[in-house]
Amino acid sequence: MKMTAKYSQIKKQLHLEKSNKFKDGVAALTHYWQSNGEDSGKYFQKDAEAFLQLAAEPEFHYKLPFEYDVPFPPMKHPDFTFIDLFSGIGGFRIAFQEQNGKCVFSSEWDKYSQKTYEANFGEVPFGDITKVEESKIPDHDILLGGFPCQPFSIAGVSKKNALGRQHGFLDKTQGTLFFDIARIIDAKKPKAFLLENVKNLKSHNKGNTFKVIEETLKELDYNVYSKILDARHYVPQHRERIFIAGFSKEHFGEQVDFAFPVPPEGEKRFGNILEKKPEAKYTLTDHLWNYLQEYAKKHKAKGNGFGFGMTDLNGVSRTLSARYYKDGSEVLIPQGKGKNPRRLTPEECKRLMGYPKEFLIKDIGVSDTQLYRQFGNSVAVPVVKAMAAAMMEVMKSYSKDKMEEQRKEREELLKGQKVKAEVN
Repeated sequence: MKMTAKYSQIKKQLHLEKSNKFKDGVAALTHYWQSNGEDSGKYFQKDAEAFLQLAAEPEFHYKLPFEYDVPFPPMKHPDFTFIDLFSGIGGFRIAFQEQNGKCVFSSEWDKYSQKTYEANFGEVPFGDITKVEESKIPDHDILLGGFPCQPFSIAGVSKKNALGRQHGFLDKTQGTLFFDIARIIDAKKPKAFLLENVKNLKSHNKGNTFKVIEETLKELDYNVYSKILDARHYVPQHRERIFIAGFSKEHFGEQVDFAFPVPPEGEKRFGNILEKKPEAKYTLTDHLWNYLQEYAKKHKAKGNGFGFGMTDLNGVSRTLSARYYKDGSEVLIPQGKGKNPRRLTPEECKRLMGYPKEFLIKDIGVSDTQLYRQFGNSVAVPVVKAMAAAMMEVMKSYSKDKMEEQRKEREELLKGQKVKAEVN
């Protein structure tokens, strides 16, 4: 009986980790493999074959089935599909795979985050999303993205019509990463989307940035809902983020019965995520500890609130940020009298962000510095899990018959509006 090859064996055989044959070649190949012969595979087959012509022995059969020996393999019999934009290390993907969804496309520009992502999902994300044409992205049910916040320049309206017809978001969001979300939604028409950003997005530029985002999504024919959620009810960390959920009016009608998840009562205890015997290297040096104390005194004298954060082990921590690798000042752990405090270990960061214990961060070729950045930029996984479950309630409540009925009603409504416009 022939043994089924494992993903790790094939990856090693093809030297995928060291390959620089052509940009996004490994991404195309791993995406093609994960399609498992499904329709989404056609979007990657050409580039996958081109990559193999450069990288593999002629007799290598890349279509042969193999077993995914990674913590979070692709779903074999999914209920829905999704894409993972600005994917980071896969917090969104874990949450929606848990709902029996299958990821058919991922993108992440940071090469170290790509490495962590591949180690856990067996897929290398495509790089710069601004360089990926929407025609190269498979059809999908849900679009996911924790996009960076960028200022929008509304002055100097561009006449460029990249999508073949005029759209408000072309003028208002061109040159920002949100533009790429908008163009993909416009082209692929997913049933729903979920976006995440920092809390300040809502007040950025006196509220104009969020206004443009919300109006753009509504222009694309979606019911749009937004709310700031604090992760402290799910993990022992004060972490406020805005979540924006959208549901296609074409699929779900003019009104959707969607409700944001109600967080569980109480807060988590920070002490529960700590390792029992952390390595000595995570304890602050005398020099760094003295510097942080003097820095805090200086700003306190000026009436500023800047300084280090000594965490209450029975409470919740401050927000973990991407700069944590520099000095660990926002989340310090007391170690008793006479001993300097320490910073979190990467494993503790993983727990603080709510990642499952199976999530791999050790021996994958990623440094502590990069892991700190990755977790600081990540979503709190349990919060996204709650959002995924809430969205699934909407997705599952709409049967095909109901959707078809709403589609006909919508067509009649649009016909009536067209006739009225012609009469006027």
